[in-house]
Amino acid sequence: MGAVGLYTHIQSNNLRSAVLLAGFPVLLLGLTYALTLGLIGFGMLPSTGSTGGDFVYAFQLMAISAPLAVVVSLVWFAVAYFGNQLIIDLATGARKVTRQDEPALYNMLENLCISRGLTMPSLRIIEGDALNAFASGLNEKQYSITVTRGLMTTLEPAELEAVLGHELTHIINRDVRTMVIAAVFAGIITLVAEILFRAVRFGSMGRRGNNKGGGVFIVIAFAAAAIGYILAIVIRMTLSRSREYVADAGAVELTRNPDAMIGALRKIDGRSALQAPESVQGMFIDNHETGFYSLFATHPPISKRIEALVTFAGGQDLPVTASETLETPAEGPWG
Repeated sequence: MGAVGLYTHIQSNNLRSAVLLAGFPVLLLGLTYALTLGLIGFGMLPSTGSTGGDFVYAFQLMAISAPLAVVVSLVWFAVAYFGNQLIIDLATGARKVTRQDEPALYNMLENLCISRGLTMPSLRIIEGDALNAFASGLNEKQYSITVTRGLMTTLEPAELEAVLGHELTHIINRDVRTMVIAAVFAGIITLVAEILFRAVRFGSMGRRGNNKGGGVFIVIAFAAAAIGYILAIVIRMTLSRSREYVADAGAVELTRNPDAMIGALRKIDGRSALQAPESVQGMFIDNHETGFYSLFATHPPISKRIEALVTFAGGQDLPVTASETLETPAEGPWG
């Protein structure tokens, strides 16, 4: 059942975070089991001589490796907890700024935090022309809001304040914690699936095993690699698209200016492309996905978000001026 209010929205985020944390070691064990079957199928591990016996043997090997999977999970949890911001900064090129560096932006965010009695998150900037922003962090000491230089120079002060309010709402609603966990886990799951796929592919160049179930095991290994990739996409989808509608509404609540949020979204539309891993892009204020990934989009279309602000927040969707119009080709039905 979807979240129907702010309290249930936060509860839903907490549940998603718990599921991701609990499911990570289980997934590692499953991929390890599939890899073991694939290695048996290619004769790189000894076979018992029967299909059933090999299934049991692979399970025994997985059970032996279970403590290692738990240790790897704990180590990765520690890396994610203490180093998530560093990982994101390296992936996006963000740098931390102070009041002395960017006084207007810093004061704007500080005023929003004071209005809600919040501890101010750290502030970061990405030097680039793209119009984007995101929040990150797992707890109050780590929370951070990052904006691009292009966003700062293009948006009016009221529009920039609305974007900061949007990202601050992600922190208030605990969206940011779920987004960070999902981003980190999606990345490592994709890596493990890639290792599995490459191990099976290179194994196919070697000698085949003589066990009767070799072909079945190879198919299982390939299927597990494919499932790993799909799960990484599904994890991105755990970042419910409804979070953006809620954050837009939160920005209006903080600034009392729906038109500013609409104006910001209008300017961001089509100009948000920012180099970053797919898992991190799911954290952005806008992530225009095309092709295959559009089927699993982490963000609703900006037009729908503006429509919601007009319908439920009383905003006015003013037409874009000629100077703001982007000369981009219209997309067809397949993106």
